[in-house]
This record gives sequence, C-alpha cells and structure tokens, in this order.
Amino acid sequence: MLHPMVEQAALDTARMRVELGSLRELLESQLSSLAWNDMERRHPMRARVLRDMTRLGIEPDIARRLADELPDQLSADQARYLPLGVLSRRLNATGRDVASDGGVTVLVGPTGVGKTTTIAKLAARAVLRHGAGQVALVSTDNYRIGAAAQLEHYGRLLGVRVFPAYDAASLREVLEVLRSRHTVLVDTAGVAGNDARLQQQMSLLRDAGELRTCLVLAANAQAQALDEAVRAYLPLQPQACILTKLDEAPSLGGALSMLIRHQLSLDYTTDGQRVPEDITAADTRVLVCRAAQAMKGQNPEVDESLMMERFGAALASA
Repeated sequence: MLHPMVEQAALDTARMRVELGSLRELLESQLSSLAWNDMERRHPMRARVLRDMTRLGIEPDIARRLADELPDQLSADQARYLPLGVLSRRLNATGRDVASDGGVTVLVGPTGVGKTTTIAKLAARAVLRHGAGQVALVSTDNYRIGAAAQLEHYGRLLGVRVFPAYDAASLREVLEVLRSRHTVLVDTAGVAGNDARLQQQMSLLRDAGELRTCLVLAANAQAQALDEAVRAYLPLQPQACILTKLDEAPSLGGALSMLIRHQLSLDYTTDGQRVPEDITAADTRVLVCRAAQAMKGQNPEVDESLMMERFGAALASA
C-alpha cells in the first residue's frame, strides 16, 4: 500500500500532465487558427483553393501538394479552374483495354468491392471482340461460400468456361493449359488488410508466375479505409487499379487522393451492375469533372474550424 504522501504526489503529477496536455492542445489550436487566418488575409485565392479541395473531399496532404503547384498570384477564375487541371494531371490512366491487349489479369482487393462483377464485365467485352473460346475465367476464391458459383453463373451467361485453382501449383497448371487463350481473368477472395489469409493469397499469386495484378477498390469507401487497403496490397505491386461503385459515392475526393498519394494508375471505372455496360476505360478529366459535379450539390460553406484543423497546423510549422 502506498504512503498517503506518495499517493498524493502521484495524483498531483498525473493532474499536472493532464493540465499541460490541455494547455498544449489550446496553444496548438490557437497557432493553427492564427496561421490559417493569416493565410486567408495574405493569400485569399489560395485559401479558396484549399476550401474547394476540402469540399471535393481531397485529403489535406494532397490538397496542400496540389495548391503548391499553383502560381503565387491567382485570379478568381484561375482559382476556380486551375486546381481541377492540376488534379487531373496528377492522376494517371493506363489506357489499357483488356479486350484488346489480352493476357492474364488478376483482380485483387477487399471484400465487397465488386471484383467478380468487374471480371464479368471485362470478360463480356473480350467475348464480344474475340469470341467465348478465346476467353477463360479462373477462380481462386475458396473462402467465401458461393463465390465460385457466382463466377460460374457469369461464365454460363457468357459461354465462357470457369477453371478452379486451389493453390499456387494448381494455378500454374491452369494457366499453362490456358496459355493459348487471348484473355484470362483470375478472380480472388476479398480479404481485408488485417486478415491472415491475405499473406496466403499473396504467396499464391507470387508463386504462380508472371501475372498482371489489378487492385479493385470501391469509390464509396472512406478515405482511411481506401488508404489502408492500398497499403495492405502494395506488397503485390499492383500494376493498376480499378475504381468501382462511382454511382454510390457521394464524393470522389478520397479515392482521388488515394490514387495520387500511392501513384496508382487507373485501368477502369465502373458505375453500376449491368454487364458489360457499366464499365469504362479510365479518363482522368472525366473523373475530375464528375468529382466537381458532385461537389456542386453539396453545401458551399465549409466550417472554418475544419479548415484550421486540416491546414492550420501545417501552415504554423512551415
């Protein structure tokens, strides 16, 4: 049992730490407020750009990076349109067309992002161009109940055969059998970044040989969830990304921020369930215009405390 004086000293120390922490937060908040207000006074157009980026849903680090690429002096018209141009240039579309280029393409990503439906859309495009005999589907999803059945269903509708693969060895064997096919699309299990099965899936794909890997992500996911998903799948070194569910996303800013931050190139975007209509080759200008259109329907006012929180601290430390 502690001596009363020792116990009191410990309580006083803990109380002092809490008070110092609160004082530090107050000072940081005041410095952030001063820095943001100073920027609004000295560079009102730049502040407007950051406010518009916030309305777009662009993450603070990306918004600052884009704003830094703009001229020091901006007119009102330039502040309105130039940031969208900079945003578009920072995005990269591959221009790839699976139906034309063919090869083996593997779709990976978290559960629920629409990998299987996206594979069906890509397969339908390839069938229309080359015929069902030149297209094959491969399922490595042995975790979800009914996952293979869904791919089989699409395969029957398209007249395309579906091949199961249970491990790296069987995947290599299947791909060897299918090497003469123009287009081979491989479906994988949706696995979260903190799921131990993700490492198993990565090992399976690494051991299967040369594969073109596309990371499929849902545009309607929160920015933090998108960033965590990308970091989880980066060890696979995906060559491109496919952005799904644009029609369900109230804002595209989080998805655009993720693409820029991780320098991911975009193959396709999808915006519905129809096969094969609701998929298009990625066009960065169209994507940015769509993000801007979504912004127009939102409340034009952005809370000043949010702006101070997002940008004040960085301005104060600059």
